[in-house]
Amino acid sequence: MRIVTLLTDFGTADGFVGEVKGEILTQAPLAQLVDVAHDLSPGDILAAAWVLEQVWDRFPEGTVHLAVVDPGGGGARRGVMVRSANRWYVGPDNGTLSRVLERFGVQEARQLDEHVPGIERSRTFHGRDVFAPAAARLVCGEEPAMLGAELATDALARLNLPTPVHQGGRVRGSVTHVDRFGNLVTDIPGRSLAPSALIEIGGEVISGIRLTYASVDSGEVVALIGSTGMLEISVRDGHAADRLEVERGDAVHVRPERD
Repeated sequence: MRIVTLLTDFGTADGFVGEVKGEILTQAPLAQLVDVAHDLSPGDILAAAWVLEQVWDRFPEGTVHLAVVDPGGGGARRGVMVRSANRWYVGPDNGTLSRVLERFGVQEARQLDEHVPGIERSRTFHGRDVFAPAAARLVCGEEPAMLGAELATDALARLNLPTPVHQGGRVRGSVTHVDRFGNLVTDIPGRSLAPSALIEIGGEVISGIRLTYASVDSGEVVALIGSTGMLEISVRDGHAADRLEVERGDAVHVRPERD
C-alpha cells in the first residue's frame, strides 16, 4: 500500500476532490489517500508551496504528493512529475514545488505526456483527468519513463522567494505565511535568534521570544519559535494579521536588545 497525498484549492463543496480520489482509486484500489488541504485560496501558488514544504518529508519515502493549485485551469504551463528526496510530486509546473526543491534538490524530472493511453488532456479539470491518473500509475509501480520524457532539472518553474538579510546583529525577513489562526509565520530561522531579541512588525515592537502562546495574557502579542522552526508572531486568543494589519510579504525586523 502506497500513499498519495492531495493538496488543492478545490474546496469541499462541489465534489471536485471526490472526483480526483475516485479516479485514483479506480486505477490504484489499494492506494492510501491522505488529504493535506483543500481550502487554500483559489490560485494561491505561494500558499501551496509553503504547505507542501511543511508536509513533504513528514510522509515516508515513496509517497506521491499530488498538488494541484492551477490558476487559469490549465493553459500553456506543462504537467510534470518530479522526484526529490525519494518522494514524488505530480502537478502543474508553476512553482508549487519551489520550496521543496530549494531544500532537497531534484533527483528526476519528467514532463507528463498527454498522449499516453489513459491520460487524456482535459481542458478544465487537469487535476482529475491528467494528474490523478499519473499519480495512480506511479503508485502502481509503472516506470516513470512510460509517463513522460525527461526534463532538465533547471527547466522547472521556480518562484522568486525572498531570503532573510543579515546585517551585523540585525535580521530583515518577511512574513511567508498567514495561517487560519492569523499567526504570522516568517522566513527567519529561530535557531539564529537570541531569547532577548526585539522584533519589529506592523509598527509594533515585541520584546523577547517566548516559549509558548500561553506565555502571555489573552489578547497580547507574542513572538515565539513555531512548529516550523521559524520565528512566528501571534496574538493569544486573537488574530495577529488583523491586529497588526500585516499580510504575507510584509517586512519583519529583528535586532538585539542592546545595539
